[in-house]
Amino acid sequence: MQGPLRVLVLGASGYVGGRLVPRLLDAGHTVRCLARDPAKLRDTPWVDRAEVVRGDLLHPDDLGPAFADIDVVYHLVHSMGGGADFAARDRRIARTVARAAADAGVRRIVYLGGLTGSGATSEHMRSRAEVGEVLREGAAPITVLRAAVIIGSGSASFEMLRNLVEVLPVMVTPRWVESRVQPIAIRDVLHYLIGVLAVDDGDDHTFDIAGPDVLTYREMMRVYAEVAELPRRIIVGVPLLTPRLSSHWVGLVTPVPASIARPLVDSLTVDAVAERGTTAIEQLVPGERIGYRRALRLALARVRDREVETSWREADLADRGPAEPDPGDPHWSGGTMYADTRTAASAASPDALFDAVCGIGGDRGWPSHGWAWRLRGIADRVVGGIGLRRGRRDPDVLRVGDALDFWRVVAVRRPDADGPGLVRLFAEMRLPGRAWLEFRIVGDGDGSVLHQRALFVPKGLLGRFYWWVLVPFHGMIFPTMATTLARRAEQVVTSSGGPTARPAAPDDGRVATDPDRQRARRAG
Repeated sequence: MQGPLRVLVLGASGYVGGRLVPRLLDAGHTVRCLARDPAKLRDTPWVDRAEVVRGDLLHPDDLGPAFADIDVVYHLVHSMGGGADFAARDRRIARTVARAAADAGVRRIVYLGGLTGSGATSEHMRSRAEVGEVLREGAAPITVLRAAVIIGSGSASFEMLRNLVEVLPVMVTPRWVESRVQPIAIRDVLHYLIGVLAVDDGDDHTFDIAGPDVLTYREMMRVYAEVAELPRRIIVGVPLLTPRLSSHWVGLVTPVPASIARPLVDSLTVDAVAERGTTAIEQLVPGERIGYRRALRLALARVRDREVETSWREADLADRGPAEPDPGDPHWSGGTMYADTRTAASAASPDALFDAVCGIGGDRGWPSHGWAWRLRGIADRVVGGIGLRRGRRDPDVLRVGDALDFWRVVAVRRPDADGPGLVRLFAEMRLPGRAWLEFRIVGDGDGSVLHQRALFVPKGLLGRFYWWVLVPFHGMIFPTMATTLARRAEQVVTSSGGPTARPAAPDDGRVATDPDRQRARRAG
């Protein structure tokens, strides 16, 4: 199809749909999203660029306005996890979509289905295939893309894999670990979904889409452990462990709900390797496919389309933080991340509170239970870490890339009219995981509020154990830290006789702190 298209996305609040919409918008298409509850899309960063209409696919009488003047409908709705009758519900929805598309004169339906072998016994996979057939019976031409395991943070299959490997150093698995599968990166899925918009011949098409690697689930788990830098996992196959029994086991070990884990596990018993239309789709939508290892790195880092660099350049790290789920992702996605969140109000201005935060560490020490920080530094030295010996580069200024005791400064932003202040530190002590300490400073009337978060992404079972052992210490240190910084900012303002004038920002990329202001006043 030529030129910008008018596109309707069904399932925009889901994993794939929420990532497809902004890419369609960036490509110049006009996008409308149908949502039973539009509030679910309220926090998405692209919502102001798309049209959101209320509608329920189980109530077809209300769908006329949603389908009106639409060129292409993306059908990304699946009821898996919605109860035992999910297959019947999906059939009913598919009939509704086919009828509404025909009535509105839609030029094409694009449906993302599942890739599996001919011996599939899973109700989930049979349902996915059946939805495609129901849509094909309608008047609108249809393009079916069939994918196996999608690799990306937030994908149910990937989250199940991630948690199994992260939590269990030894796994007793059923026969399905030897099934062959051809996983695909979420970026490639989106690439194909947009690329097939070029099809405009009035015929129905089915394409299998997949990455370049064919692996067993056993191999996928072992490669995940390597990429995630986990110890080698021991995987023991047990022929007597049925898919149904293993689905209960998966539900216990991972945060993926059992209602979703069960049909997913049932679908793993047969090979899922691309065959149908693979040559045609590569010709229609050319491009180098992302391999499994790189797809894992992208899913784990969620930074940009390359491996995470180890340099501390500001361009690389100014906005880097923990990989938190997208607004539309389910609560169990994004991997395990523990957080200790504290809030403290201050009568001081946001600038003064920001300066108090920027004064932590080095010779000044830490604003709560200094003995505990020193003890943590000693423990880090004992295990071969850097401890607290590095101090800080400048007693008065924080720069992105600076060492701050056993932290690294990865973001510094003074509060202003465009947004809150931010100081984000990345832990460089020896840890079974990755940790950040983050301070956000927002204005509140004549005062300010400090939002403090300690974040930890554990590595394996040891990382989870480490966090829970330290929880009592966190309860002692972090509340005092937040309130001490809030009071310290007030004391600076009081001792200086009120708010001080803010000098011009240094021309070397530094962030001015209160001592900078004092020197500026003395010079004046």
